[in-house]
Amino acid sequence: MVALFPGLNTVGICTNDITAYPEDAPGRPAEQSTRAGWKFPYLVDSRQQVGREFAAACTPDFFLYDADGKLAYRGAFDDSTPGNGLRVTGELLADAIRRTFAGEPVPEPHRPSMGGSIKWRT
Repeated sequence: MVALFPGLNTVGICTNDITAYPEDAPGRPAEQSTRAGWKFPYLVDSRQQVGREFAAACTPDFFLYDADGKLAYRGAFDDSTPGNGLRVTGELLADAIRRTFAGEPVPEPHRPSMGGSIKWRT
């Protein structure tokens, strides 16, 4: 997706509890990023502060901000969800990016993200 949208600053953040889920501890997300060929930073939120401040609901949960830093889109990657059999296309997020770059609002309601639960520390 990075190649389709030059000028889009992107970051991935893993908020899972790294004590209970050591597979999400620093180093592991870097391995995942390399395997997937991601060209953006993939960070570990070990204190879970960022995830809580954004009120992240699941993984992945997408937040798109416009040039003024205003939230333009918060929602799903596409219409696929675990188990529904739909092909992963990224069309909802791609449309939101195109509209935001064009200075247009992203029509609401935004489809909520669906995915794995965030493993919160108790």
